Amino acid sequence: MTFAAPWLLLALPALPVLWWLLRVTPPAPKRQDFPALRLLREMPAPEETPARTPWWLLALRLAAAALMILGLARPILGTGGAAGGAGPLLVAIDDGWAAAADWPDRVAAAEAALDGAAREGRRTALLLTAPPLLPGTPLVTALMPAEELRSRLVALRPRPWAPDRAGALAALAEWRAAHPGDFAALYVADGLDHAAEPGFRPLAEALAAGGALTVARAEGRPTRLLPPPRAEADQLLLSLLTTPLPVDSEAAVLARTGDGRTLARAVVPIPAGATRAEAALPLPIEIRNQVVRLDLEDVVGANATVLLDERFRRRPVGLIAGGEQAAADVPLIGELFYLDRALAPHAELRRGSVEALLERRLSVLVLADHPVEPGPERDRLAAWIEAGGTLVRFAGPRLAENPDGLLPVPLRAGERQLGGALSWERPQALAPFPEGSPFQGLVPPPEVTVERQVLAEPSARLSGHTWARLADGTPLVTWDNRGAGRIVMFHVTANAEWSSLPLSGLFVDMLRRLVALSAGVSGAEGEALLPPLETLDGFGQLGPPPPAAQPLAAARVEQEVPSPQHPPGWYGTGQGEAGHRRALNLGSTVAALRPAGALPPGTAVRAIGGVPAERDLGPWLLAAALLLLVADLLVSLGLRGVLARPRLAALLLAGLLGAAPAAAPALAQEASNSPALATRLAYVATGDAQLDEISRAGLVGLSDFVNRRTAAALAEPASVVPGRDDLSFFPLLYWPVLGEAAQPDATAVAALNGFMRHGGIILFDTRDEGSGEGFSPGARAALRRLTRDLVVPPLAPVAEDHVLRRAFYLLPDLPGRFTGGTVWVARDQDRANDSVSPVIIGGHDWAGAWAIDARGNNPYAAIPGGARQRTLAYRFGTNLVMYALTGNYKGDQVHVPAILERLGN
Repeated sequence: MTFAAPWLLLALPALPVLWWLLRVTPPAPKRQDFPALRLLREMPAPEETPARTPWWLLALRLAAAALMILGLARPILGTGGAAGGAGPLLVAIDDGWAAAADWPDRVAAAEAALDGAAREGRRTALLLTAPPLLPGTPLVTALMPAEELRSRLVALRPRPWAPDRAGALAALAEWRAAHPGDFAALYVADGLDHAAEPGFRPLAEALAAGGALTVARAEGRPTRLLPPPRAEADQLLLSLLTTPLPVDSEAAVLARTGDGRTLARAVVPIPAGATRAEAALPLPIEIRNQVVRLDLEDVVGANATVLLDERFRRRPVGLIAGGEQAAADVPLIGELFYLDRALAPHAELRRGSVEALLERRLSVLVLADHPVEPGPERDRLAAWIEAGGTLVRFAGPRLAENPDGLLPVPLRAGERQLGGALSWERPQALAPFPEGSPFQGLVPPPEVTVERQVLAEPSARLSGHTWARLADGTPLVTWDNRGAGRIVMFHVTANAEWSSLPLSGLFVDMLRRLVALSAGVSGAEGEALLPPLETLDGFGQLGPPPPAAQPLAAARVEQEVPSPQHPPGWYGTGQGEAGHRRALNLGSTVAALRPAGALPPGTAVRAIGGVPAERDLGPWLLAAALLLLVADLLVSLGLRGVLARPRLAALLLAGLLGAAPAAAPALAQEASNSPALATRLAYVATGDAQLDEISRAGLVGLSDFVNRRTAAALAEPASVVPGRDDLSFFPLLYWPVLGEAAQPDATAVAALNGFMRHGGIILFDTRDEGSGEGFSPGARAALRRLTRDLVVPPLAPVAEDHVLRRAFYLLPDLPGRFTGGTVWVARDQDRANDSVSPVIIGGHDWAGAWAIDARGNNPYAAIPGGARQRTLAYRFGTNLVMYALTGNYKGDQVHVPAILERLGN
């Protein structure tokens, strides 16, 4: 606790003087009727002294005076967040990616320090450690009043890249040179030592050198980061970086589509003390190719999101050998042996004839020394290439003897042999890949050599159709476009018979790039620049790229460290399918999470989170002093005998009752708690304290939004238990569905059916982002239990022209904290109830999107749309309230033109 006007406390030593003054003042004499004067004629006249004021009345008056002094001194409760020390206050904040998970708590800690500085009249400044969006922006502000800095603090957002503590140190040194003298510092730290040096300790020591240093940091809360997964044949191998915890824990990873639907969920177990954990996410090929991003469940930030581009998709690739199938898979010498091992981790491999393979969708077809004879097979294959397929061919003795028409360039007859008994030439190494080749950026190993190949017929166009050459300039890989597709030719065999290329890792990289190229990845060749399309903000939400964002070389996507010039997100041309994009992820360049070093000696430590709002106790103390003075007045009048006179007592009581309006707000507040005297929303209590608090906070946020944007006046929401509480006072019940929810008893079922029959609406929210046409199995089973005995009409998805989409706002979608799922309402209209659907079912976690905390912040992230999605969620809530309060009046407006036409006639 602190005092806003502590100088008024100097009046407290004057209380003994007040005691003395009150003690020597006698009470008023009593009125008494004397008998005849003759009774007093001979009475003695003794000397009398006045009686003193009773001690308890003196104590009452002293207590009133003390309360008045304390109230005028304005004591403030909950000032534990104020920073100590003297001089100006410098607030330093790590606003990099690691601060996003608990950003509201960090801002609250800084605001508490600014509140204390404002009371003390201290000037303040702000130091941010993450590089700013625009180059040249100072990292430290000038000294300013705390109220002005507060407005800047509220507008801050975390950055999706790591702090630059070296730049922060330089900015701090420059600021200290311009502002000499001692200062106090509050450092809101993220608790990590990032890769860039210097780390946490040098910056903390520089802040402590200026005076008192207080470090605010999260205690017992791990920092986690999701790196890109490793693609395997039938699964994604997930990895998770975390700061160690002393107990076992776990994290959940969600696989999502581009529109936010969740397709799979994997739990990553984290042993005690571990800094890295792994888990497998098995996915069928059709589902895996729909996954666009991975998100850590219940964690917000760029560190909790991984964007998956074509490198993580498995394209269907067909393999056909020129000889018998059994011989093609012989280890070390088979024509498909090395192809199978090179492509299996990155593609779905299929075997069979040309006709059988082309019956299904295919991205790449690989022919290993397989000539294509004229006829239906060649015609079918040519049509597939013209439609966009990619044909990759490998040479061999059969193709050298029988070249066909499905080749990128004409071939010479026969083979070229290097290093043989009749050859003057040695085996040739590979030349660097030319510019414009999809292999640009790969480095050919010197040990890879070619001993035999088929030669291309020299022509003027040969150079422009060559992607790889030998050291003597002979083409090794040629290509040609055919319609929407292409043909690629390796002039060596697919096994190690003619070259050592299949034995190298270069062979794997070349084939992988060809498969990616087949899916339409444009701009991914070599050093071509990819402009930013969409980038992640500090909370992990995709949006327009910042002004300083610059194009990124395709070859550097996997090695680039996110920064203001290259924020994490999508880079590419933005045309066609998602295959034209490349993803830059924050976790690609982070090898481990290192906890911050030791604090400088004498540093005060404060935990982030749970900072209470300050409360001014002055008005309460003054009110208590006033009540004591009123009691003193009544006692004094009683001692004087005034209250013994009925008329005077009545007038006095009337005057005192005139002060009753001061107590009216409390009485009105008590009366407003009655559901019959105010309109309010309600939620069904589930017994889960955390879930019930989310429901309450969600309806509080929605009621506040509706009160500010409409003419409705909603009071505080209520918690109800069907069958115990009267539901008839509420227009809408929000019912979060627990997976283990029990079936309602007969009393609750009767109450709920009566509620719906008389116009009430129940919003069932499974909170599982119910995607497509249904919900998760657990949510579906819980819904069946809850609604088994309820009179629920047949349901259908919300139509485009339904009143819920236009009751107040025009909405194309009805999102909550999540989006993309189906919302269900009554299929048929019931005119007996104004065609209002008694049941609405969805899985978007609407309460999580509406929820606000004690400081008015939204504690739960809206995924994937961020602030825009939350605004739409509030608008849907407004439509829902209007729908519950006014029924189908918007739907009735379709009859207005007909009514006007009749009136005109």
